[in-house]
Amino acid sequence: METKQATRIQTSVLHNAEKKALTWLAVRQPEWVTSDTMTFIGILGAIVIATGYILTNVNINFLWLASLGFVINWYGDSLDGTLARIRNKQRPTYGFYIDHTVDCLNECLMCIGIGLSAFMHFPIAMIVLVLYLLLTINVLMNTYLKQEFKLDIAKIGPTELRLIVIIANTIMVLVKPLRDYSLPVALQGKVVELTTLDLIGIGIIVIMLVMLVVTMYRDAKYYAKIDPKP
Repeated sequence: METKQATRIQTSVLHNAEKKALTWLAVRQPEWVTSDTMTFIGILGAIVIATGYILTNVNINFLWLASLGFVINWYGDSLDGTLARIRNKQRPTYGFYIDHTVDCLNECLMCIGIGLSAFMHFPIAMIVLVLYLLLTINVLMNTYLKQEFKLDIAKIGPTELRLIVIIANTIMVLVKPLRDYSLPVALQGKVVELTTLDLIGIGIIVIMLVMLVVTMYRDAKYYAKIDPKP
């Protein structure tokens, strides 16, 4: 099967610097390291992230482990495609399937981990996951229909998101009043204590929901024009 590759659209803040760094790393990988090896490292990073967050129920300092997991995940997830392109060993059909299937698996591991941590209620983490997967589905549908693969939204891509979370983890470790803060909210006759990360998660949910609605509306108008009513 011959697969026509979609045009990659990357406008994220760190894209240019990241591209240079990934190229530098890719050309220095030993021959036995393959794109599949990098994909596996990305999964390993997601497992480390989830483990670190879950272990915060034991000790706050396991947030450092979660942050290390984000670095490992970036290394594997970002280098798998770059390595294939540098070595001219691209497999468009296989690569597209594996890359995006594994990405969704990784996101599930990360969100489940943070939902089981000491800092975010599980339902909030799951809503974040659902909205992220819905946005991912939208990107993949547009990749098929428009032959355009947009890797970021509002100049924020996966790398920027990882960096933001690492900064948030660091602040939570170092600033005790923030991690101890809680806002009591009455919900269905019960009082729920919302943590700082709960409130951040709710903010992310609102932003992602707006992004999803705007994107769906814009894309629906675009497709209505190229596929009008008979």
